[in-house]
Amino acid sequence: MNHFLMGRELLLSELKEDCLKEDNGMTSKGFIEVGQQQICRRCGSNQPKDRQAAPCTCGKNCFYCIRCLQMGKVKQCSKFYHIPEKNQFIPIKEPILTWRGQLSQQQEIASKEIETTIKTGQTRLIWAVAGAGKTEMLFKGIEWAIKSGKRVCIASPRTDVCLELAPRLKSAFQYVEQITLYGEMEESYSYTQLVIATTHQLMRFREAFDVLIIDEIDAFPFDTDKSLQYAAQKAKKTTGTLIYLSATPNKKMRQDIAQKKLTASVLPARYHGFELPEPKAIWAGDWRKSIVKRQKNAVIFKEIQRLLQAKRRFLVFVPNIELMLEFSSCLADFFPDCSFTSVSSEDEQRKEKVQKMRDESYQFMLTTTILERGVTFRDIDVLVVGAEDRTFTEAALIQIAGRVGRHRDFPTGEVHYLHYGQTKALKDAIAQIKKMNQLARERGLLIGK
Repeated sequence: MNHFLMGRELLLSELKEDCLKEDNGMTSKGFIEVGQQQICRRCGSNQPKDRQAAPCTCGKNCFYCIRCLQMGKVKQCSKFYHIPEKNQFIPIKEPILTWRGQLSQQQEIASKEIETTIKTGQTRLIWAVAGAGKTEMLFKGIEWAIKSGKRVCIASPRTDVCLELAPRLKSAFQYVEQITLYGEMEESYSYTQLVIATTHQLMRFREAFDVLIIDEIDAFPFDTDKSLQYAAQKAKKTTGTLIYLSATPNKKMRQDIAQKKLTASVLPARYHGFELPEPKAIWAGDWRKSIVKRQKNAVIFKEIQRLLQAKRRFLVFVPNIELMLEFSSCLADFFPDCSFTSVSSEDEQRKEKVQKMRDESYQFMLTTTILERGVTFRDIDVLVVGAEDRTFTEAALIQIAGRVGRHRDFPTGEVHYLHYGQTKALKDAIAQIKKMNQLARERGLLIGK
């Protein structure tokens, strides 16, 4: 059996040479014709039937899907190759779960609910505040699935999240083969029972996973990209389990929970029992002008100076790359003896810089929303410069605040939203964090409360 293709759906250009020697594979057209629409088999996007075509290597005029072009061109004449998932795994040495940590009361409840959901092939949302320990809650359910010969995938829209999850899962399941799939991966694909992948990589799978867990479902681009949502449904077996994880589910999901259309586990407390740091909104005036004019006495620079004098380590979130780089130049002039860096989605050294911040080689780091989730630093504060900018949605502001106080030994810290006028998103983010703290207090989940 060709394991390279099992559970996957690939173009000819993506196949290994020996894949086509198999006589038990299936082929299908690149597009599915439905009425006046042509639907891309890989990403599910609609193409008008009368769309303009161009000369193709097949000798005819073909159109192609522009929606998933970065994954390779799906043309009208393309064929996809597929071998059904057979769950052919090598027996795993016991114990399957090698993690020996202890769950909190609310984690234990959620863990049992997750295991039941996996056993019954249902769908569940885990609505857990940042730092609640979502990953650890999954372990018992994943253990049962692995032991039962099922294939498991944990996916996230963000590469950074996948790269942070991978070593934690490897440590928890030391004898289980796993692979991490993302756009710039250097490792070649191999067939494993446990898969960690970006949601884009799910486009290359078809009915492969008995258990599909999607972390950070509210993160860009998964929250708005229907092709990624289609890919997730396609990658899961029809009888499989789907588990969503989020600290900030969208309005539609919250409504579905209220109307009992979606089963959810709500965890309002962090694993260590300390409350979420509640952000403070601080008027910063025209902070853009302060950067352009290099006004050292402006609030944004005074806040950074205060944290530096207090010998705190911190993250500074800025609305976009251009502003971040200009701000970084100012700070290099104003604080020449301070060790800091900046990071964004366009930074090729992003991984290395984030690791250096973890290793405490930098005192602070400037970043766009690329680090709003999925990364953990030991003991930091957070500043959001221009918190009124539309880049900073309610979900983004909540996630950013969630970077603070995650470590058991350092459960507190400051979160300051520096603004030039409070927005609804800013006010709602603060209100939501306070609401979760209140719910945690009512449930008796906070230390000393």
